[in-house]
Amino acid sequence: MSDSLITLTSVSELRSHLAELRRQGKILALVPTMGNLHQGHLRLVEEARRHADVVVASIFVNPMQFGPGEDFESYPRTLEQDQQMLQSAGCHLLFTPSVADVYPEGQEDHTRVVVPVVSEGLCGQKRPGHFDGVATVVSKLFNFVQPDVACFGQKDYQQLAVIRKLVTDLCFPIRIIGVPTCRTPEGLALSSRNGYLTPEQLKKAPALYAVLKATGQKLAAGNTHFAELSHQARARLAEQGFAPEYVDIRSTDLSPPDIRAREWVILVAARLGKARLIDNLVVHRD
Repeated sequence: MSDSLITLTSVSELRSHLAELRRQGKILALVPTMGNLHQGHLRLVEEARRHADVVVASIFVNPMQFGPGEDFESYPRTLEQDQQMLQSAGCHLLFTPSVADVYPEGQEDHTRVVVPVVSEGLCGQKRPGHFDGVATVVSKLFNFVQPDVACFGQKDYQQLAVIRKLVTDLCFPIRIIGVPTCRTPEGLALSSRNGYLTPEQLKKAPALYAVLKATGQKLAAGNTHFAELSHQARARLAEQGFAPEYVDIRSTDLSPPDIRAREWVILVAARLGKARLIDNLVVHRD
């Protein structure tokens, strides 16, 4: 393939291009994104290159996963900058479909993919229908690209769990790779929505991860009063100026936490100004 990034906008062009690569025996990787890329996305591309001959990134701001009053219209769209970053990271092909390409008959009566249990609670409770939209568009992207491998960030821990179950339940022959969260030196998880933070809020935002780590230290040391730890973390976030939506401790498969376990995950979502921040921390018992 050429060293230049190839950008395709139509499903038919994409399928034709990838069919030729498959005939050549190439292994394909997919990195789905909504654009407005940052270093965390580029790490997904770098990881994908380790497992495949050809890396396909997609940029599609998916209206089906946004609820009423959310930021679909204002979500940052920075295609030219994103193309430059993807080319620098060694991405081979970029797929940028329109809403009409993905939902040619509209969304209202469109078939939806619902992944039970793991999509419930946490962000699934706070953003009703969100994971149905995620699962539906990812299923369509898997259909369009038919990758051998797909990379997703672990920052979106619940989303990654939804995708893993989706692939298992629907028998997609795709290996899902979770890529560790990319952070600023201060500990803030990189996110496209960090752009909504003011300079003052950016200084405050790393406190979210600090509270996660402090809670994790107590958990690792043997404090398994899960509800109390969660309550303390929410209170600490509120003191720091956040509006916490949830702090929850779960087993790593997102089932209720088991006091006998050796590993858990702490998940958090909190608002800071206009930004809704999410993060998580996997904790191992000492």
